[in-house]
Amino acid sequence: MYIGSSLVLLALGAIFAFAVRDSVEAIDLITVGYILMAVGVLGLIVSLLMAANNRDRRVDPPRDQYGR
Repeated sequence: MYIGSSLVLLALGAIFAFAVRDSVEAIDLITVGYILMAVGVLGLIVSLLMAANNRDRRVDPPRDQYGR
């Protein structure tokens, strides 16, 4: 999950949790909104940690046969 999809899940969750006041018989949309927001936050944290992990890797330049 990337940062963009995490933000989309956060936005959809906020819309379901705070803006939609309609009801569906078998589904509580407010709970679905909170679940989507939680998954979005978790995905955002994981994406940021993975991006920071990739940024810390250093690649040494190739050396010639004399070690320069």
